[in-house]
Amino acid sequence: MTSQNTKQYLLSLPKWILICALIGIFSGSVSAFFLVSLEWVTQFRIHHDWIIWLLPLGGFLVGASYYYWGESVVKGNNLLLEEYETPKKVIPFKMAPLVLLGTLLTHLFGGSAGREGTAVQMGGAIADQFTKIFKLDNSERKILIILGISAGFASVFGTPLAGAIFALEVLYFSKINFKSIFFSFLVAYAAYFTVEFWKIKHTHYSIPAVPELSLNNIVFTFIVGILSGFTALLFSRSTHFWGSLFSKNIKYPPLRPVIGGVVLAIAIAGLGFTKFSGLGVPVIVDSFSNPSEWYDFLLKILFTGFTLGAGFKGGEVTPLFFVGATLGSALSILIPMPIALLAGIGFVSVFSGATHTPIACTIMGMELFGIAPGLFIAIGCTIAYFSSGSVGIYKSQIVKGAKYKLYQRLNSNF
Repeated sequence: MTSQNTKQYLLSLPKWILICALIGIFSGSVSAFFLVSLEWVTQFRIHHDWIIWLLPLGGFLVGASYYYWGESVVKGNNLLLEEYETPKKVIPFKMAPLVLLGTLLTHLFGGSAGREGTAVQMGGAIADQFTKIFKLDNSERKILIILGISAGFASVFGTPLAGAIFALEVLYFSKINFKSIFFSFLVAYAAYFTVEFWKIKHTHYSIPAVPELSLNNIVFTFIVGILSGFTALLFSRSTHFWGSLFSKNIKYPPLRPVIGGVVLAIAIAGLGFTKFSGLGVPVIVDSFSNPSEWYDFLLKILFTGFTLGAGFKGGEVTPLFFVGATLGSALSILIPMPIALLAGIGFVSVFSGATHTPIACTIMGMELFGIAPGLFIAIGCTIAYFSSGSVGIYKSQIVKGAKYKLYQRLNSNF
């Protein structure tokens, strides 16, 4: 950085600190409201499970709201990635209320979805509004998008370090400037402490026993990482497959979640697969102490891919946690390592493979489970990252770094 650039950076510092504080407070407050609302609709569904039969109605409300009012923001997280790569116009603020309403309706009626996509989209939409207020150019808009992703992720999961790095890593580090890194951490903590101020509690997980890092345990962790990567690939392919199938065969978008809702209602309420509706947090928690069924992770992939592919709203990350944790838990029958450790490795490793973010996932694992299992988590996340293929859950994500170079070499050799 030249002396002139340093001077400009210092002069702009107060402005960007103010922007970070505002984005953190607004995004954190909205995420707090979202988490409270999500808990309410989840408890209502649990105590009134007949409402699952109304999934087609919920699907129509979600589909119609986006078809008639939200066509410009229907791409969701992919729109944020596209605007970062090729800035065109400010993301409409309506993305925030539309995805909030759509996600709450999805969970109220029992669809299988997550929450990170909602928080990230709300954070991105809120952050990008400061483009107009502060008259920022396209390069500065890119910083705003990073800040929105960071604030949304950190606030909804209570992991500020992982949130800050996830925003940088998912947009690939090679196009991130120094200023973005500092402000990403700043806004992540602002959003995190805002949620703390509103006294919102996050789910806590525990890995009570961590074995020594022996050769056998390293090999077992490699195996879990490879299986996690393959599972992440299956999850990503499943989501894209169902989305493509619905869009090709049902031309009227609001009808897609209606038909999807009929199938889901029959499967979830009629056939008794209620454990795969909503976030599935109780199943995730249980997987750390009791072996999951070998098919749990496969059915969660099926239900989540179908739900999101049909046009319901929510995120993929919490379902990825479900998939990874139940995969690791089920493997405890075959792999002689503590069940909680295997569930924890799977928890973050599948996420790593599906989003191409091994660094953020490793740090998230240590934020959630502590430092002790950090080396196992790092190995699992790294191996899953390399074994999950070149396609992730975000179609518009550009894969760079070591994985990108590896696949370039493989393609050139064959």
